[in-house]
Amino acid sequence: MQEGRSDVKNPIKNLFSRDAEPGYVPNNEIFAYATGLAGQNMSYGFQTGWWFYFCTTILKMDSVRVGYIQGITRIWDAVNDPLVGTIMDRRRCKSGEKLRPYLKKLPIPIGLVCVLLFVDLHLPEFAAIAVMLAAYLVWDVLYSAQDVALWGMIPLSSPHSHERSRVAQWVSIGAGAGGAIAGIFPILDSQNLRDAIGISEKLVIFIGALVFCLGGEIISMSAYRIHELVRTEKPTESFFKSISVLRHNRTLILISLARFLAFLSLSLDWQYFFKSSVSFQIGGMHLDGETSQLLYGMLMGAPGALMMFAAVPFIDKLGGMKRLLLFSESANIITRVITYFIGFSSLPRALVSILIMAIGQIPMSMKDIAHRSLTSDSIDYVEWKTGMRTEGVSFSVQNLISKLGTATSSIIKGYVLRFIKYDASRDLRQQGATFNKAQWPLFILGPIVGSILYIIAISFVKDDKEQKAFIEQELRARRGDLTENAAAENET
Repeated sequence: MQEGRSDVKNPIKNLFSRDAEPGYVPNNEIFAYATGLAGQNMSYGFQTGWWFYFCTTILKMDSVRVGYIQGITRIWDAVNDPLVGTIMDRRRCKSGEKLRPYLKKLPIPIGLVCVLLFVDLHLPEFAAIAVMLAAYLVWDVLYSAQDVALWGMIPLSSPHSHERSRVAQWVSIGAGAGGAIAGIFPILDSQNLRDAIGISEKLVIFIGALVFCLGGEIISMSAYRIHELVRTEKPTESFFKSISVLRHNRTLILISLARFLAFLSLSLDWQYFFKSSVSFQIGGMHLDGETSQLLYGMLMGAPGALMMFAAVPFIDKLGGMKRLLLFSESANIITRVITYFIGFSSLPRALVSILIMAIGQIPMSMKDIAHRSLTSDSIDYVEWKTGMRTEGVSFSVQNLISKLGTATSSIIKGYVLRFIKYDASRDLRQQGATFNKAQWPLFILGPIVGSILYIIAISFVKDDKEQKAFIEQELRARRGDLTENAAAENET
């Protein structure tokens, strides 16, 4: 069985060409798919980054009540994802496809409801909260379905493991680009720019919602150009059987466990360290903590972002997806320990620390590619073992773990702040000695706890190339006409 192809070594070459070999995904389809993920992440990045601010600052809602809205919706969100994923696993569209039609039908409704979340309807607070809660719940259900469909297309895009890895590489790049685009909105919302143009912040945010939420979702429709080359019959098992089949997916269980354990770090967010401890003088120019934080993030992330374009060849040379995951966390531990002893007390030391951390973050930037590739392979394994494909519920579990992990991490951070005697009534630069002394160790060494736990769990994952090749061959024979028909449709 052919594992790869010659042009993988040059991922930019022939980007818009069409590879006619059965089972391989044309580069122009991958580009459209990655563009679709960029659009979706533009929408998601704006909604998650600005909705709370809009409700409290523009609509003047009570912050505690808005917090309850988000708390209720997060609980619903966690329960909602696996349910939506299981329902989608059990359905087939008229075309015989499983997920692809959702990529065309859902974006416009999602974008419109998302814009509604940033509209001032001039209602009393209680009515405004009710409307916001209802709109958010609708948005969340629709978005969950789109998210499951988008990521679930990776294992459906090709019956070949190596080809799915290439797809995962490019869509991960697209998703990251979309989040970065959404991150430019604070520049557009600056007070100086609003004063120069003469418009209110309410209107700027509404325009932002139109551009990023609705516009991003319209862009996401380009993902519809990717085709489903893996087809199976509609399952006849019960709803609960469709969920319980996940017990056979040892790889998914271990990856989910590892990702959750990675959240169990004794660390704090960047701003605590930078705002409380970082200040440099360069000649006559003062470099404050906020500016240092921005530069730190840009410099540390740049090498990893560039390496994403050559991720699959790099992972192949490293020996596979599991080795990439083990290598990435090991590099994270080593570089953090080295950086701890160098310190951040002066600008030269800070620059050396950033350089070392940037090197350590290169393999870390590829982790999502490995997670998605291994999850796609595990879905093949479950189909081989049980006859059922679980793209929907499998990728929804990944979303569930992210949300549970984030919630758990927030709880841990609260206790860490209490332990180091953080005083919320004081400015970050006016905290006590215990708080100040703890900042650098927590910032640089705290994440190591999660990395060690992650390595322990991921070491039990099986990543056997020979077994994958055997399973792929068996599944092609089982699927028979369904897969052949899908390939023929794709060619036409």
